[in-house]
Amino acid sequence: MKIGIVQQTNGGNRADNIAKLETHIRECAQRGANLIVLPELHNELYFCQTENVEVFNRAETIPGPSTTFFGRIAEAYGVTIVLSLFEERAPGLYHNTAVALDPNGNIAGLYRKMHIPDDPAYYEKFYFAPGDLGFLPIPTSAGLLGVLICWDQWFPEAARLMAMRGADVLIYPTAIGWESSDTAEEQQRQWDAWQTIQRGHAIANGLHLVAVNRVGHEADPSGRTNGIRFWGSSFVAGPQGEILAQLSADAEEIQVVDIDLGRTKQVRQWWPFFRDRRTDAYEDLTKRFLR
Repeated sequence: MKIGIVQQTNGGNRADNIAKLETHIRECAQRGANLIVLPELHNELYFCQTENVEVFNRAETIPGPSTTFFGRIAEAYGVTIVLSLFEERAPGLYHNTAVALDPNGNIAGLYRKMHIPDDPAYYEKFYFAPGDLGFLPIPTSAGLLGVLICWDQWFPEAARLMAMRGADVLIYPTAIGWESSDTAEEQQRQWDAWQTIQRGHAIANGLHLVAVNRVGHEADPSGRTNGIRFWGSSFVAGPQGEILAQLSADAEEIQVVDIDLGRTKQVRQWWPFFRDRRTDAYEDLTKRFLR
């Protein structure tokens, strides 16, 4: 599998953002990518820094304008594309939704973000209902894609369930960055934790993992904070957690990474975690807490 990862800065003009995405997709396809992954909510600025009911008017249906537009691009270049969209499922019901498009331009499947954060500058619970499609890999011509989204990347249960259902690769469209008041030391701790936990998912499940983040500074529309500096650093890890590619922390960048899906079988034979799981002793994992 040749995976194209698109790390992009966004501005306030949606049409310009989408035009830039098209250019990056074309460049990845020309470099041989057969699967291309875009960042979280890639069509516009990250609007969850504030709570604003007018933003709901920017959501779209699926199928809808973005799936039609990017579907034509997928068909034109013969690639599978993973989108990340603000979905209007019904009036008053919205999701943070990933869509996989096949090379024929059709929708291969959806994943609705299951874990929804609610932190300063990340007010996602105001906008998104939790997903209800479960942790189901999406079958595509490029493989069985275990697509999750951003905050999901902190939860080992999500990655495990995708792996248990046969995912060939774990994929995380992402929008994560630093709040301006964090010290340099705290920023480094956060970045280290972010990459470390995802490498752990790759290791624990014997799978390649792809995390594609946005990059650049985005202002707080309310002016109450200094905005978010998205830290980029998109990366691909192998099934032993090895870093196969890592993009810069402060610039737009694309890269095509060639991964060998056969490594999963080899690594799982060396490290048989699935053989040794004590499924008879894990029933308490379905509880919130045990004290």
